[in-house]
Amino acid sequence: MATAAQFSYITVIAPNLHLNDKRFAFSRLVNGGGKFYPGFTSSRRKPRLLSVVCNNSSPPSDISSTAKIRSEVLSPFRSVRMFFYLAFIASGGLGGLIASTRLIAALANSSRAAEVPEILKGLGIDLAAVSIFAFLYYRENKAKNAQVARLAREENLSNLKLRVDEKKILPVSAFRGIARLVILAGPSAFISECFKLSMPFTDGLLERGVLVIPFATDGISPNFEFEENEELEEKISRRKRLWQLAPIYVTEWTKWIDEQKKLASVSPESPVYLSLRLDGRVRGSGVGYPPWNAFVVQLPPVKGIWSGLLDGMDGRVL
Repeated sequence: MATAAQFSYITVIAPNLHLNDKRFAFSRLVNGGGKFYPGFTSSRRKPRLLSVVCNNSSPPSDISSTAKIRSEVLSPFRSVRMFFYLAFIASGGLGGLIASTRLIAALANSSRAAEVPEILKGLGIDLAAVSIFAFLYYRENKAKNAQVARLAREENLSNLKLRVDEKKILPVSAFRGIARLVILAGPSAFISECFKLSMPFTDGLLERGVLVIPFATDGISPNFEFEENEELEEKISRRKRLWQLAPIYVTEWTKWIDEQKKLASVSPESPVYLSLRLDGRVRGSGVGYPPWNAFVVQLPPVKGIWSGLLDGMDGRVL
């Protein structure tokens, strides 16, 4: 989303410029060694080439072009509706202006007093049309801005990084179509309790492609205790797989989660969870512990004969 900085180079030829001039008494870079020598003078008088770099970078936009394109794809006829709303507003406004001038002329001429009721009727229709279509345009534009803002937040989420193992770091977008991510944000004690509560549902969650992203807001790494038992080795392996992801670049994750809490009017200290669909969009969220049993009941398996038919049954998008 960041706008690339644009640079322009200006070359100036200065044949009479002396490097020992007091007006230019700053440190100069001398070729050969790359060191700075303050007050360096040269006896040669030949044209000097000065390169001036102008930085024309602009602040990054909060809304990416990708989010706008996705909004157009999701609502392809919204722009058409908004265009016609504006056209009807302009038509009604023009009709109201004409009716107003006719009304003034009729009121100024007593012989045209009989036309006043008809003119008022037309003026009322024009004003009503302008009001109705202005309301419809306002509502459509508000819905568009809300949708674009939501898609922009989802795009920011997709760019956040996760550590899969010691050698692999992937963005959240890499899990689209593969896993349903559940983000847990809260103190370390909250994360540890969520870990314990998810234990009976481990197999069901993995069958539905659920992977957990624990994010400790207090900076303390949660303690995940896995029993070392050869008989339970496969079960322990599945537990580790469910909780294998770890967020990195804490500042970016903190910023995104704080924005989500602010939009939902949730206290910054409250522990929350967010569940994502297979397509990476936010499916559900809440304060407190995630409903592991509800995930198992509501979500379809990612493998088997029903996987292709039920891929879109992740629930509505928030």
